[in-house]
Amino acid sequence: MKKIAIIGAGAAGMTAAIAAARTAEEKKNPCEIFLLEHNDLPGRKILSTGNGRCNLTNEKMGLPHFHSQDLQKAAVVLNAFGLEETLSFFHGLGLQTKSRNGYVYPRSDQAAAVRILMELELKRRRIQVHSGIHVDEIQNAEDGFVISGSGKQFLADRVILATGGRAAAALGSDGSGYKLARSLGHSLLPVVPALVQLKAKPHPLSKASGVRVEGKVTAICGGREMAGDQGELQITSYGISGIPVFQISRHIALALAQGEPAQVVVDLVPWMEEEEFCSFLKKRVEGREAVAAGDFLIGIFPEKLIPALLSIARIKKDLPVGELEPEAFPRFARICKSVFLKISDTNGFDNAQVCAGGIPLAEVNETTMESRCVNGLYLAGEILDVDGECGGYNLQWAWSSGYLAGLHAAQL
Repeated sequence: MKKIAIIGAGAAGMTAAIAAARTAEEKKNPCEIFLLEHNDLPGRKILSTGNGRCNLTNEKMGLPHFHSQDLQKAAVVLNAFGLEETLSFFHGLGLQTKSRNGYVYPRSDQAAAVRILMELELKRRRIQVHSGIHVDEIQNAEDGFVISGSGKQFLADRVILATGGRAAAALGSDGSGYKLARSLGHSLLPVVPALVQLKAKPHPLSKASGVRVEGKVTAICGGREMAGDQGELQITSYGISGIPVFQISRHIALALAQGEPAQVVVDLVPWMEEEEFCSFLKKRVEGREAVAAGDFLIGIFPEKLIPALLSIARIKKDLPVGELEPEAFPRFARICKSVFLKISDTNGFDNAQVCAGGIPLAEVNETTMESRCVNGLYLAGEILDVDGECGGYNLQWAWSSGYLAGLHAAQL
C-alpha cells in the first residue's frame, strides 16, 4: 500500500490529509495517509485565529487581498479551490457558518469547532496523527522518502510539506520547514513578520499608550508610498498596533530587512481634509476663547492623546485657545493629519500572525502543488511565498493549497 506523509498538522496539513483520503477512496486507490506534528494536537494554531473565532474565509475574495512575487500562480490555486469549495468542504464536515460583512465565521463563533470537526474527519478516515514528532530530515530515495524526527523514521511514497512559517512560534511555527525544503533543493525568499505590530523610535505618541482611535496609516518605505489602510488604531508604549497597522506591516518589514528606511504617516482625522479641519478648529473657538487648549480638544480626540498632539505641535495645554498665535491651528491641523513615526522594527515573529516570503511559487506546479525540484514532494500553506490581509485570506490560502496538494498527492 502506498504511503502519503504530511509534515505539519495545521490548517493546510489537515486539509491535505482529508483531500488525499477522499481522493484515494474515489479513485479506489487505497493508501496509508499519516500526519507528523510536533505539537500535542492537530490544528492548534487554528484556535488563535480570528481572536478565537476563526475567520475561515471571506466572501470578498480577490488577488488585491494577497501578496506574492508571483500572484498569477497564486490565483490559479485560489481559483481551483475558492470560496464556494471551502464553504462546501466545511459544511460537509458539519460546520455551520455565518457572514459578518463578508467575513465568514463558524456560527458558534468558536475556532475550536473548526479544529475539532477536522480532527473528527481525520479519525473517521483512519488518518493517523503522530504528535510530538519534530521532523529533522527528509531524504529523497529512488523508491520514495525517508523521514527522520524525534528518534523515529517514517517511509513514504509522497510527502506534503505543510509546516507553516515562523509566525507565532509558541503555537508551533518554528520555521523548520524552510530548512527541510532547502535541503531538498528549493530556494528561499526573505521571510519577515507580517500582520504584526510596529515599533517606533522616537515615539512621540508613547504617553498615549492604550488609546484606541480611528485613523489612517500609510507606509513609506525607501521614500516611496507602499500601502495604506484605515480603521481603529491602537497606540502602544513601543509603537502602533491595530488591523490597519497589520495590513501595511509586511511592506515595512521587507523594507527594514533590506536596510531601507521605513516610516508610517498617521492621519488622526481621516474624515476631514487639512484645511477643512483647520477651519473647523477656528470656528470651534467662537465662544470658547477662555478654554485651555487641552480642554478645547476634548470631544474630538481621546483625552489621553491630547497632550501628546499638543506637545508635537508646540502648543501649551494650559494656554487659552483665544491667545494662540495665528499659526497654531494650521500647524496643529497639519500635525493631526500627518504624525510621522520612524519605524525601528516590527514586534517580531512571535507576535506576528503570518510571514511574508518563503518558497517561491515558481518552484511549485501551481495546478498540483508538486515541487518542480523533487518528484513526489508537495508544498502547501504558509511555507510558500503567499500572504494575505487580515480577514480570512491566509486561512483561505491554507485550505486552497492544502486541498490541491492532498488531491494530487493521492493520485498515485
